[in-house]
Amino acid sequence: MHDQQQQQEHGERETRTAPATGPAAGPQEPQEPQEPQEPQGTHGAPGTREAAPEPGPGTGPVTAPGTGPEAGPGDGSGPGAAPVRPLDGFTVGVTAARRAEELGALLERRGAQVMHAPALRIVPLPDDTELLAVTRALIGHAPDVVVATTAIGFRGWIEAAEGWGLGEALLDRLTGVELLARGPKVRGAIRAAGLTEKWSPASESMAEVLDRLLAEGVSGRRVAVQLHGEPLPGFVEALRAGGAEVIGVPVYRWMPPEDLGPVDRLLDAVVGGGLDAVTFTSAPAAASLLRRAEERGIREEVLAALRQGVLPVCVGPVTALPLEAEDVPTLQPERFRLGPLVQLLCRELPGRARPLPVAGRRLEIRGHAVVVDGALRPVPPAGMALLRALARRPGWVVSRAELLRVLPGSGRDEHAVETAMARLRVALGAPKLIQTVVKRGYRLSLDPHADTDKYGAA
Repeated sequence: MHDQQQQQEHGERETRTAPATGPAAGPQEPQEPQEPQEPQGTHGAPGTREAAPEPGPGTGPVTAPGTGPEAGPGDGSGPGAAPVRPLDGFTVGVTAARRAEELGALLERRGAQVMHAPALRIVPLPDDTELLAVTRALIGHAPDVVVATTAIGFRGWIEAAEGWGLGEALLDRLTGVELLARGPKVRGAIRAAGLTEKWSPASESMAEVLDRLLAEGVSGRRVAVQLHGEPLPGFVEALRAGGAEVIGVPVYRWMPPEDLGPVDRLLDAVVGGGLDAVTFTSAPAAASLLRRAEERGIREEVLAALRQGVLPVCVGPVTALPLEAEDVPTLQPERFRLGPLVQLLCRELPGRARPLPVAGRRLEIRGHAVVVDGALRPVPPAGMALLRALARRPGWVVSRAELLRVLPGSGRDEHAVETAMARLRVALGAPKLIQTVVKRGYRLSLDPHADTDKYGAA
């Protein structure tokens, strides 16, 4: 686990490919927004599929009788209709604390509804008494080596020291030590402070920094390591095993949010099927969300939803570690930036919406809307519940009793199904997409010769 700082809230990775073999051994990287991380394998989520029932008397798949399109005035499918954006009809949760507005704006511009629930907050550096104590200790007793891991953290450390009246003393002390920069952004922050780094790895990897230190020998040396809100156990332990005295510099600290309301609402939406995807931009945020779920007694329900149904998207493999430790597969972009993360969602979510050939139309069911022949049709929650039940077995009759069970808040009155079905047909703008089968129920009017095996999964 040696690349944690590079995936904070600005990182990205673009593929969900072969199943991952688990986190690689090694020290974790500190996580910092805007800094890249070394690629690492990802894996795909387990698919879900409901087998179609065996044909029986009066229950086999029934296709529409070759009727043509039902386009009419006001159905939203005419030449003047606005093009459907990649994330139209989908709801995406954002757990980031930093740059959340930017991520939300990127998602909204592509059509998504965004639920923002910052899972963490950052303790302001001037208020962190532990950092003040460490800074004074390093000024009083100089380290041999200082490892700067994130640009935002290094700048914040210098600024905090200046606020305490210790800025000049800290810079004087750092001038005389071996200063290692984890990557180009950190190197820029060091030089902006008037200092010069001795070395920086081309890979931007903490593993390479560790290899260099151990090759040089650290026995009896005093090494200060800039932390990132969580310890770096692999890195720090390896140095201590080599004989070094390691001093952690806690430049910023993650804490739970002061207002837990948005987090609780996001968790409820995960469990209730109100989200299509959740984005994670730091491992602490993922861990914090799971801790809150455990406090509320819904941890297993949240994990089950993330394993099947709700798509968890992480900026990189280290951010994904708290989830994958719970057997939750994740999507990760190749490059650690917000743009590719959003592009990944723009490919994945529409790709999961299986198009159906129904009554001469092309029907695509999304999170809270339907695309009919390229036109977006918003559908109320009750209608979406009915439509999903019908789409699990397109062309097959679904009884009113079965539909009643999936209808939210309907009680035992099957007339509620009829009312919701009527509203669904109006929302779709094409009533013949759903056929009524007298005394039996309803079915999607799957086109003749459609492959029922292909379309027989929810």
